[in-house]
Amino acid sequence: MTAPTAATITRDPVCGMSVDPETAKHHAHHDGHDFHFCNPRCKEKFEADPKAYLTATDPVCGMDVDRSRARFMTKHEGEKFYFCSARCQEKFEADPAAYLGDRPAPEPMPEGTLYTCPMDPEIVQDHPGDCPICGMALEPMGVPAADAGPNPELVDFSFRLKVSAALTVPILVIAMGPMVGLPVREWMGETLAKWAELILATPIIVWAAAPFFKRFWSSLKNRSPNMWTLIGMGVGAAYLFSVVATLFPGIFPHSFRHMGGSVPVYFEAAAVIITLVFAGQVLELKAREQTGSALRALLDLAPKTARVVHGDHEHDTPLENVKSGDILRVRPGDAVPVDGEVIEGRSGVDESMLTGEALPVEKAVGDPVTGGTLNGNGTFLMRAQAVGAATKLSRIVDMVAKAQRTRAPIQALADKVSRYFVPSVVLVAIIAFIVWSVFGPEPAMVYALVAAVSVLIIACPCALGLATPMSVMVATGRGAQAGVLVREARALETLARVDTLIVDKTGTLTMGKPKLVGIDGENQIDILALAAGLEQGSAHPLAEAIVAGAAERGVTARKIDDFASHTGMGISGTADGHTVGLGNLRLLDHLGASLPEPLRAAAEARIARGETAMYLARGASVVGVIGVADPIKPEAKAALDALHADGISIVMATGDAQGTARAVAAQLGIDAVFAEVLPEDKLGLVNKLKAEGRTVAMAGDGINDGPALAAADVGIAMGTGADVAMESAGITLVGGELNGIVRARRLAHATLANIKQNLFFAFAYNTLGVPLAAGILYPAFGLLLSPMFAAAAMSLSSVSVITNALRLRGVRL
Repeated sequence: MTAPTAATITRDPVCGMSVDPETAKHHAHHDGHDFHFCNPRCKEKFEADPKAYLTATDPVCGMDVDRSRARFMTKHEGEKFYFCSARCQEKFEADPAAYLGDRPAPEPMPEGTLYTCPMDPEIVQDHPGDCPICGMALEPMGVPAADAGPNPELVDFSFRLKVSAALTVPILVIAMGPMVGLPVREWMGETLAKWAELILATPIIVWAAAPFFKRFWSSLKNRSPNMWTLIGMGVGAAYLFSVVATLFPGIFPHSFRHMGGSVPVYFEAAAVIITLVFAGQVLELKAREQTGSALRALLDLAPKTARVVHGDHEHDTPLENVKSGDILRVRPGDAVPVDGEVIEGRSGVDESMLTGEALPVEKAVGDPVTGGTLNGNGTFLMRAQAVGAATKLSRIVDMVAKAQRTRAPIQALADKVSRYFVPSVVLVAIIAFIVWSVFGPEPAMVYALVAAVSVLIIACPCALGLATPMSVMVATGRGAQAGVLVREARALETLARVDTLIVDKTGTLTMGKPKLVGIDGENQIDILALAAGLEQGSAHPLAEAIVAGAAERGVTARKIDDFASHTGMGISGTADGHTVGLGNLRLLDHLGASLPEPLRAAAEARIARGETAMYLARGASVVGVIGVADPIKPEAKAALDALHADGISIVMATGDAQGTARAVAAQLGIDAVFAEVLPEDKLGLVNKLKAEGRTVAMAGDGINDGPALAAADVGIAMGTGADVAMESAGITLVGGELNGIVRARRLAHATLANIKQNLFFAFAYNTLGVPLAAGILYPAFGLLLSPMFAAAAMSLSSVSVITNALRLRGVRL
């Protein structure tokens, strides 16, 4: 095959990758032109909105550029720019800011958007601004779209950083030149050098640092001392002292003067501190943007278009136009557009985004499919059921976004320390100033000022405040990728300490889709018809098994009147003037029905085989026994073995019969079994184990599990079960597999360890940094920390905490 020439290569108009039209598998025709794509997702995006990808404006010369054929493209702050020539590209890359000044303002956030603080999530307001507690810029709640553009604060701070750095360099040359053999001050003269530093430093302090001083003032006004309190005091003191020393040097006594008689200035310290704080803020903002990458990746799993079928006609439409009830075609390799049900065809679907399991799940008529999962080689038609914000994918993202704003209990320690930290630092700075001014060498007041400013600058509590929320944000995103949804940070932290796990049987240890396997009694057809009539209106898995078993055998359900449900026992009604009931032995006692010995023996035999025996009573006697078997989940044994190895005791609590429960427990190696329990019994079991001093997790999927899930130290809902179970639980396993509990436990261990590492680093940094800045090493070694080094250390502390938190994105679950 002949290698493609440069002339034959085109660019994918969506992602910009090079594409050979001869070998490309994905094509589209628009406005008389052919376009070629590297993958089906890019084609979908293009066909949904071709104009958005066809032309771009060269930011240098203003010419229109065909994106698909542009030879010159560069990325800047996450956005792509296209050029008509290499010369325009070179000019832009040399100075992007020069060509971006007149760009239109970013699109406003949707109406009703709420803003919150990443460090203090209790702060919520309906407009952007700064946090009144810590001073950080508030962020919009929820997950920004992948193409939302760069953070406006990041763009602003990046520009202020560049200006500050450009002005700080000449200030450093003037101030520090003599130390490296450049006698700049000698050439300029002391007076001119000070004025030059004042002129260069003033824009940095007055304009560039304005956001910092605004936060400083807010901290004083709100009586909420924070990092900006310390930075404002330290930089303000250094700058104002230097201004007065430059304008009115004669007012200073001898203790403020150098050997040559001049009063020193600290413009370089103030400028460098602001520049380094900006550098730290920019790095921090970039790192914080990455914490939402897992959720944005989940959102991107949903295709931008869906193929709607109307009779013999099919067409692609943007996803937002899809309505519940629409018939959609899903082709090989397509992502399922919305939640729905297969109505024609079959295929294997990759549901790893939900479950974390890589093996495809076979889907046939009647099976549910979830938006964002990836179709394999087959084709099928589906009926849309949940669209927009109602899809499971959207609900997952929303749940995790809310979880990222919750607090872990361990954060209370950081909060308590931070509450007293800033006032203590100010007190240390005052003490350092007094001690140095009284006992320090000449010029004593100069040393006192340097020590006080260094203490204020180095003791930034930002690292302490970020230690927990950054770990939680990254961990919840990582969990979502593995099918583990964390509703609140407290659940994740507590799960790491759990020593007892209570599990329901049906739907948790077993498939939750039991099958009718046998009937005992004289008239089996009549028994099944009555049982199906009683269970027809129930959504319980056992009921569905009986109704489905009757349909498979061609048995018509009998009409039942006066239907009544008996919690934890069964159901009853009337048929042909007789009271009928279907349930367990408790129901028989409740109805006053006797159990003939042959049927008792038949039931015991079924129970011994691990089946669930359900008794059908008519009038005062039991007339039949129905056997239903619920297969154990294939991964259950390995998952429970892994939890046992991690030191967790496994307890089964089920409403099923003793024999059935013990048969399942014996196969899985479960430590304790509580069978035939009512919902309040499960709740009582949770409270009993907690009273014994155990840390209890409860895993279940049914409506009857809701109270126990809410009462447990950690509730774990199997995502395939009832909504009330998921609402009651702190953690939801999307796919419903027990392996998800193992993944959740590993994530919890990794998160708690990461938080402890961050807190240790933050505490250790401040414990060591403040005494060093105060000058504790000066008497022994003659070392006094410069405010500039203090600023660098302060900025790096926050960045280091965030970088450590980001390691959780790669944790193996």
